[in-house]
Amino acid sequence: MRMKVLQVLQIAALAVLVWPVVAQAGVPYPVAGATRAVDLGPLSAQSGTKPISVTIALSLPKLNEAESLLKALHTPQDPQFHQFLTASQFVARFAPTDSDVAKVVASLAKYGLTAERTSATTLRVTGLPADLERTFAVSLHSYSVPAHGSAAAYSYHAPLSRPAVPAEISSAVAAVVGLDSRPSLHPYHEVAPSKLPTARLTVPPSTTGDAFGSLTVTDFANQYDVEPLYQRGVLGTGRTIGIITFASLTPSDAYAYWKAIGLSVNPNRIKTVDVDGGPGAPSDDSGSIETTLDVEQSGGVAPGAKVIVYQAPNTNQSFVDNFAVAIDANVADSLSVSWGEWEWLDNFENSPVTDPFTGRTVGVTQAVHELLVRAAIQGQTVYAAAGDGGAYEANHDLGCFGPYSSSQPASCSLTLSVGYPGTDTAITAAGGTTLPGTQNYCLNAACTPPYYSVVIEHESVWGWDYLDGLCATLGYTPVACGIFPTGTGGGVSFMFDVPFYQRGLAGTQRTQSGQVFQAGSDFTGDGTDLYFALPSKFSGRNVPDISFNADPDTGYEIYYTSNVYGFGIATGYGGTSFVAPQLNGVSALLGEYLHGRIGLLNYPLYDLAQDGRAYKGAAPAIHAVTEGDNWFYQGSRGYNPAAGLGTLDVSNFADALRRQF
Repeated sequence: MRMKVLQVLQIAALAVLVWPVVAQAGVPYPVAGATRAVDLGPLSAQSGTKPISVTIALSLPKLNEAESLLKALHTPQDPQFHQFLTASQFVARFAPTDSDVAKVVASLAKYGLTAERTSATTLRVTGLPADLERTFAVSLHSYSVPAHGSAAAYSYHAPLSRPAVPAEISSAVAAVVGLDSRPSLHPYHEVAPSKLPTARLTVPPSTTGDAFGSLTVTDFANQYDVEPLYQRGVLGTGRTIGIITFASLTPSDAYAYWKAIGLSVNPNRIKTVDVDGGPGAPSDDSGSIETTLDVEQSGGVAPGAKVIVYQAPNTNQSFVDNFAVAIDANVADSLSVSWGEWEWLDNFENSPVTDPFTGRTVGVTQAVHELLVRAAIQGQTVYAAAGDGGAYEANHDLGCFGPYSSSQPASCSLTLSVGYPGTDTAITAAGGTTLPGTQNYCLNAACTPPYYSVVIEHESVWGWDYLDGLCATLGYTPVACGIFPTGTGGGVSFMFDVPFYQRGLAGTQRTQSGQVFQAGSDFTGDGTDLYFALPSKFSGRNVPDISFNADPDTGYEIYYTSNVYGFGIATGYGGTSFVAPQLNGVSALLGEYLHGRIGLLNYPLYDLAQDGRAYKGAAPAIHAVTEGDNWFYQGSRGYNPAAGLGTLDVSNFADALRRQF
């Protein structure tokens, strides 16, 4: 991290507020090389009579009907087009009935558990560890993760085996989450590799006013043709942006950012909603900079919009609960999430649902999918960062690389893989590009010629293999240099079938053959190897859908209060975590411009692509990204599983939607 620490007088001038000291900081998110967890034995022996809670996600009784309605609501020729349901209308038509819920509650009561309905489709179930073990046929153990680096120690509990849901309620349950309470999600932001020199003499493209690494939402607006909407007075007024996140922020950072770049905003526009008690105090290790950039970017793109931050602990249980609260409330017109993980890791969560392709049980994915279907039916637009692991999200997340060797506990095979939740068919996955320009890297301490120059002639798929030559000059392999496999997440899901809107689209692909994930004992933590063969030639959901600049080397600045360094301006940041909130802000502009909600953006995006209108004419709505790659998938004309459909021309896209609506 490159941090410009401001002086006290500068901080005062920016009216930065001081947060009160909170005893419990946020729990660190998973990082490669973190200290191994220590098994402390049975949870009941550690907690005594202290109760714990899990979330039961109830299935939508008419899911197929809901999916059909979702399609109808997004088909312009259908009489139901954009007749989005209110929250109460959705509940009346699709949610489990009160009597159905009462049966589940009564069944759980037999085991000594209490259940409270927390949303239309979720229950908070509470009981002693022994009662939960008896109900779900598991043995719960307590674990402790010692402090590592600057990260604080923390503890969690997890079962030794998969649970079995009582037969009398299994048909009504989509997922049981919370028996495993370990932190699970990664924020999708990136900084330039520490092994590389700073590109101090970077030349930005003419469409931006700031240097690469210090770009702001003003530069974003210039780059992607947002300005014509601003000139028409469209600022997102009357719209509400929702941020789904798992670390808290210092709100004054966002206000300081908007003020510094000349935006006039409501001084009370940010509202925070703590879900499951909230994630704790802001901290670097918990990922607070992610939440900060999400709010700054989305609220900066749409300065007239309100912002609600739904913040929760970093667990799979709270991942479900956070979406449930935001979608059940139905206040935010659009939502974005910039946290995730390799989609297969969600198979480790406990639930009774069996995935037909892997034969493994999944819970989080099914529960969240049904929530996302509801969001689309209510007209809410939801975005997810596609990930920053290029075509190899598993290796990026876990920090292990091929080739796999049984004698190397830290090794794992190189596996084409994608990040969740961007792979869900009811969400728009945000990919990343690299802006054109010349990046001049200093090769000596004085930063005098000769420089190592990298010329990017056109906006390209973000993949750091364009830095291979620089790394080789410095004597590093791509892994040692820190560039592999970083880039825009992209590829083919093996958990979600190809959606209707992508069927028959040129450029979409199936899963590749021979993709095996095998890891040593350092990954599983139980002294055994882990082996998993991904399905071959599976016609799965392709990601991403649409892209904007996400390369840290052509990246952005963040106003941020670090719990270690204090307030400052962090520069050289990127990642698809910028693109998701930028799209969130764009949605607020579109909503004001079109006088209503948009729903699942994938339908109008792919409708433009399917009939050839996307890239044609004097004012194309989408610009194809034809160059670059994400270490495997190549840019191309039209769709590709690297940059998706390409990049939006926001103003032209707004006009295209107006013609459609």
